Amino acid sequence: MTDEILAQIRAHAAAEFPRECCGLVVVRKGKARYWPCRNLATVSEQFHLHPEDYAAAEEEGDVLTIVHSHPNLSPQPSQADLVGCEASGLPWLIVNWPTGETYEWAPTGYVAPLVGRVFSHGVLDCYSLIRDYYARELQITLPDFARQDNWWKTGQDLYRDNFQAAGFVSIDASALRRHDVILMQLSANTTNHGAIYLGDGRILHHPMNRLSGRDAYGGYWQNITTLYLRHREVP
Repeated sequence: MTDEILAQIRAHAAAEFPRECCGLVVVRKGKARYWPCRNLATVSEQFHLHPEDYAAAEEEGDVLTIVHSHPNLSPQPSQADLVGCEASGLPWLIVNWPTGETYEWAPTGYVAPLVGRVFSHGVLDCYSLIRDYYARELQITLPDFARQDNWWKTGQDLYRDNFQAAGFVSIDASALRRHDVILMQLSANTTNHGAIYLGDGRILHHPMNRLSGRDAYGGYWQNITTLYLRHREVP
């Protein structure tokens, strides 16, 4: 990364501070340049690169690197950053602001653990955990659905609108068994949380502001349950 491009990235980070900036390094006719992008994220410590900006950059040239800033935080990648880098298939660069320190890395095959992952909406959240569990434990690929930050507050009903398209059918509570999905209404007016039933009265899930982990299924979690689901491909 040239000094000129790093200077442009740092200037962008400073201009967006205390929000995260995001952008791309693009090469055209053998010359690299920094391409600032809009951050669509509505929550702090997260970025969502505007798809129109990404498309415009691709029309300009070849995207080499994805860039974002960590305001007042180390440039070391978070779990969500590592997952995002793998999904993109491109090198990433993070700049801390205001220090200007940078960290750059490329995909290495990283996968986030099922237990102990840090919540990051749309990247490592309750639905991401369900998708990863089904892929690793059952070799079933579930579709990923676009979801806005706080979608349950803006009229979206992610789980109820999409569970059939993802291959699930509703079942009775008495039929609950391992690998089934339990939907819940967690401090919201609509169903907005999902968990995997592990059997023996235990669930695996990832509530907001908590690490993913296992909990006993009963009491509070059972009281806020709205639906039980089974995937058609589960034996």
